[in-house]
Amino acid sequence: MNPTLPDVIERAAASDPARFGYRFLDRHENPTWVPLADLRQRVATTASALHDQGIRAGDRVAIVLPTCPEFLDLFFAAQWIGAIPVALYPPVRLGRLEEYHARAASMLRAVGAAALYTDSRIGRVLGETIVQYRPRLGFRDVKGLRSGSPCDAMPSAADEIAMIQFSSGTTTDPKPVALTHAQMLANAERITASVFAASRPFEELVPSGVSWLPLYHDMGLVGCLLPALLGPGPLTLIPPELFLARPSVWLRAISRYRATTSPAPNFAYSLCVDRIRDDEMDGCDLSCWRLAMNGAEPLSARTIRRFEERFARWGFRNDAMMPVYGLSEATLAVTFTRPGTGWKSLRLDARLLGRGIARPLGARDSNATKEPACGATDEPGSGVSEWVSCGAPLPGFALEIRSDGGEVLGERRVGRIHVRGPSVMKGYYGRSDAPICAGWLDTGDLGFLDGGELYVTGRAKDMLVLRGQNHAPQDLERAVDAVSGVRTGCAAAVADLHADGETLVLFVEAREPHEELEAECREAVLAACGVAPDDVVVLAPGTLPRTSSGKIRRSETLRLWKEGSLDPPDAVGLRTIASAMLRSAAGYLRSRAGAGGGSA
Repeated sequence: MNPTLPDVIERAAASDPARFGYRFLDRHENPTWVPLADLRQRVATTASALHDQGIRAGDRVAIVLPTCPEFLDLFFAAQWIGAIPVALYPPVRLGRLEEYHARAASMLRAVGAAALYTDSRIGRVLGETIVQYRPRLGFRDVKGLRSGSPCDAMPSAADEIAMIQFSSGTTTDPKPVALTHAQMLANAERITASVFAASRPFEELVPSGVSWLPLYHDMGLVGCLLPALLGPGPLTLIPPELFLARPSVWLRAISRYRATTSPAPNFAYSLCVDRIRDDEMDGCDLSCWRLAMNGAEPLSARTIRRFEERFARWGFRNDAMMPVYGLSEATLAVTFTRPGTGWKSLRLDARLLGRGIARPLGARDSNATKEPACGATDEPGSGVSEWVSCGAPLPGFALEIRSDGGEVLGERRVGRIHVRGPSVMKGYYGRSDAPICAGWLDTGDLGFLDGGELYVTGRAKDMLVLRGQNHAPQDLERAVDAVSGVRTGCAAAVADLHADGETLVLFVEAREPHEELEAECREAVLAACGVAPDDVVVLAPGTLPRTSSGKIRRSETLRLWKEGSLDPPDAVGLRTIASAMLRSAAGYLRSRAGAGGGSA
C-alpha cells in the first residue's frame, strides 16, 4: 500500500532525536529543537484535541500561524484524523489590512473552512476576516491543543486529499490547489533524492537545510519541511519577517549549522548583496552550502553573479547556485539544475525573442570569465537579453512547449509551458476550470527548451505586445532599477488597452521622487528595450499590490489605477495598530453568534 503523511510521521518517530528534527530560531537567533522522534506524540495529541473540538475527516482546517512548532503540530494533526489543512498567510502588511481581510475571507470561502486556527497575537487582527467568513466551528487559538491524550491515526489512502494550497495569484485571484498524499510525497521524494545526490561526493558533510521561507508557501512547506521529515537531515527554520529585517541571519544560520541546502527566490539573493554588511559576516563559512536553489520568480543572471562575487570571500562556491522551476499546481518542483554543475545562461537576440525565436548570440556559462561570444553585450540598446536555465525535468516529469493553438514546438521556440508528472494536481478544489488536458498542465508560463533544459521567459497573461513585438514585462521593469530614487524590484509594466489603441504604462515606487524621475525612467526603458512608456506613474513605497509570496500583481495594479484607487498603504503607527485591533475585536464579538463558539 502506498504511504501517506501519517505513515511517514510514524516512521520518523524511530529517528535519532539528537540528529533529526526541526530547529526554530527566534529573533535573537536562539534555537528551539523539535526532534522528529517527538513529532508523533505532538501530532497525535493535537489531533485528539481537534477531534474533541468537532473536526472530522474531510473538514478543511484553516491555519494562520507564523513559523513555529505549533504550525507543524496542527498541519500534520489535521491529516492524522483525515482532515485537510489549508495554510494561509498571516497579515504582514498592517497598512493593507482591509485588502487582507477580503482576500483571506475569499480563500476561506473557496475551501469552505470548518475552523480557523491561529495564535493570540495574530488573532487580535483577524476579527474582520471572521465577520466576512464565519467558520462553522469558529475561530480558535492553538494554545492548549496539546493538553489532552494522543490518539491513533485514522486510516487514509494515498489518493485522498492531504492538503489544499493556494496558487500565488499573480495574474488572477489565488486558486485552491487540491493535492493528495501521493502527490505531495512524490514531489518531496524527488527533491530529497537531489539532496542526497549532491551530498554523495562530499561525504564529510551531513545533509541539512536552512529555510526562512514561509510555511504557507509551497517552496517552504513541500520544498523544505517535507524533505526534512523524510530524513536527509535536520532543518533550521527562520521566521520570514526576521530574514527581511536582517538578511544576514540567513547566511549566519547556514554557516553555524553547516547547512548543505537552502533555497530562496531570486529577490533574496539580491537583498543579501544590498543589505548585508561585511561585519555581519564575521566568522562565517559558506563552503558547506552545496545547493543554493533559486526559484519561485524570474531569475536574473546579474543578481546571481553579484551574489557569487559578493560572498565568494566567505566560501560561497561557484558551483552551488542551482536554478529551479516549479508551481503550486504541480505541488512544487518540476525542473532542477543538476547539483554541483553550476548554473548557465543563454544570451539571445532580444528582437527575435519578441517574435518567439530563441536564437543564441553565444551561450555563456556563469562561471566563465571570458567575454561572451559573437560580441554579445548587455549594454543598453544592444538588442541582447540573457536568460537563465532552470534545468531539466525531475524523474517522472515531462515538458512540452506549445503554441497558443496547441502545436508542440521544437527547441528554441517560445510558447506555453506544459507539464506532466506524478505530482501534478488533478484539479482545483471545488472548481472545474483546471488547465489540464490528457494529464498535461498548461502552466500559464512562457518559455523554451534548449538541450532539454527549460528557460522561462514570463507569464502568458503578463506578456506585453507593443507594435507587433512581444516584450517580457520584467525586462522593462529591471531597466529602471538603476534609476536614482527608484526602489529596486518595485516596478510594474503593463499594457493598457482602450478605444484608441494600446499604451504602455510603467508604475514605479520611489523612495526619493525628483523632477526628472519620470523622464529618466522613460529613457532607461527606451535604451534597454527599444520602447518608451507612454505613461510613467510614480508611487509611494508599498503601493503596488502583491501576492502572499511578494510578487507584484501587474493586472491588479492597472485595474486599481484605472479605478482611481491605487493608493499607498495606511501609515502604520500605534494609533493605526490600536484601531485595527479594536475593529478586529468588535468584529470577532459580532461574529460569535452562530460561529460555533470558538475562542481566540
